[in-house]
Amino acid sequence: MPTAIAVTSADLVLPAPDRHTPGAALLHPPEQHDLEAALAGTSALLERHGHVVALVPPWLPRPTVQRLHTVRAILETDRIALLDIDLPPLGTALLARQLRQLSVCDFSPGVIASAARLLSHYIFAGALLGSVAKLDRVRVPVGLGAHARSWSPSAQFAVLAHPTPHLARLGSAGGGRGGRGGSHASHAGSHGAAADLPAGPDFATHLTFARGQLTSDWVAAELAPAWQVQGVLENPLPAASPAWWGTPKLVEFAAGIPDLSVLYQLVASVRREQCRWCGLELIGDRCGFCAAPLTAPPPSEAAATSTGRSRP
Repeated sequence: MPTAIAVTSADLVLPAPDRHTPGAALLHPPEQHDLEAALAGTSALLERHGHVVALVPPWLPRPTVQRLHTVRAILETDRIALLDIDLPPLGTALLARQLRQLSVCDFSPGVIASAARLLSHYIFAGALLGSVAKLDRVRVPVGLGAHARSWSPSAQFAVLAHPTPHLARLGSAGGGRGGRGGSHASHAGSHGAAADLPAGPDFATHLTFARGQLTSDWVAAELAPAWQVQGVLENPLPAASPAWWGTPKLVEFAAGIPDLSVLYQLVASVRREQCRWCGLELIGDRCGFCAAPLTAPPPSEAAATSTGRSRP
């Protein structure tokens, strides 16, 4: 059986792009399953799949994160990878689907886990927002002018949170154009407002979007053609999205590589190493399972770390 790719909410499971892509495992939060049920479910996953790779974004509630670490500690296993992935909810769901696609390939669990950081760099995640009053909390710079314009009932903002933060106010009609791999100012909307759209990916992608309480076709009608995406898919909005973006008035979107052969070549092209701590294969500079860095820290840092761990 392939390595299990796990998420903490069913709305983070995007439809499989083909019949070969497996579904995602669901690690229920504490309010849904007690600790005994969580231990039994995770044990069954390990028995069936051998290894579990779980995405743990920073926006998860603290009790959910604590439950994941508690289960791994009680089971005393090094076969569960808890990956800290800093993407918006829909971007997280897209990354989970890419890992599900790769899980059927001939990659070892360690390579699949450490590939998550690599693949996240190729995901473009953003949203069309009706307000940016609370957007600072997601590390997208918002000026005083944009904050003031958020009070306008017809205000709409195109925001890219990853990989490079970008914010632009759209015209009242939600228009605007931007080219693949770059952006330029253009006139949009009935008031002729200029919108400098987020720079799009310079590689082939599919775009997934999810509607909140904002009525607009801008993502599918304007952004998708500007980014020259090869396909567009609408999905239900993840429950965590309104809180992450600071408003329920949004249309969230995420673009990523859809082709398994391209994903495979991207991961396979990176040199594989062996983790000096747990012995698993990895790509990049850190093991996805034990979080050990590829190279040992300098002696002074290692000594300080050792001293800190020895303190009661």
